[in-house]
Amino acid sequence: MVSEPTYDVSISDDRRIEGPLLVGLSNLGLAGLTAVDHLITHHEFDRIGHVRYRGLPGITPVENGEPRHPIRLYASAESDFAVLLNELFVPVWAAEGLSDGIFEWVATTDIDEIAVFHGVPYPHGPDEHDVFYVATSEYEEQRLAGADVSPVGGGVLDGVTGELMGRSLEKEAPPIGAYVTPIHPPGPDLEAALRFLGLLRTVYDLDIDDRQLRERSAELQQYYAELANRMESLDTQDGMGAQHFPEDRMFM
Repeated sequence: MVSEPTYDVSISDDRRIEGPLLVGLSNLGLAGLTAVDHLITHHEFDRIGHVRYRGLPGITPVENGEPRHPIRLYASAESDFAVLLNELFVPVWAAEGLSDGIFEWVATTDIDEIAVFHGVPYPHGPDEHDVFYVATSEYEEQRLAGADVSPVGGGVLDGVTGELMGRSLEKEAPPIGAYVTPIHPPGPDLEAALRFLGLLRTVYDLDIDDRQLRERSAELQQYYAELANRMESLDTQDGMGAQHFPEDRMFM
């Protein structure tokens, strides 16, 4: 393994790439990744390339028996959108190199803004499930004027999202907005992904059919509710108390 991870964008399509770049990353809850994956799967997007990397443990995602690159690029055939979908977890210390690779490619395109979907497992109440934004002033002016989205009150962005935002602040990248929503680890948090899709409808005026994802979310919630009920029933049986079953409810 080399000391510093390196990333190189390989493009297999010569079409003109313009408009917004939507970024879904692999992190806790997988909300952003799930949202952009749903978008490219159910709409007219073509894979135009991938990102080669060195210096991180490799993974090869598989779908229907077919291996795929973990970091892929897509472009829409019917509208001016590009998507970066990253199934590889990139640790904080390796984020700078990926940002370098992304921005080197972006500089060869006509991409005029970047939106990152970022789920965060922060404490929140049952009525606080919403999407908030962190954005440079340029992004806020050109995309969020009049939009019904609230800013994040405070905190820190790290990893790839923080690196991308910092580069935009230094005028090394197009205007960037990060959309933040609370997630429930370990995931996948499909409800959070649905909130991101709802934002894409309102802020980017994309016509997104999310019925299939809503059905999957309802099935997953029912499964977890039944699992919780079974564990509670076991805890109350004679001789089967807390000493046998720890109070770990992280699956919720």
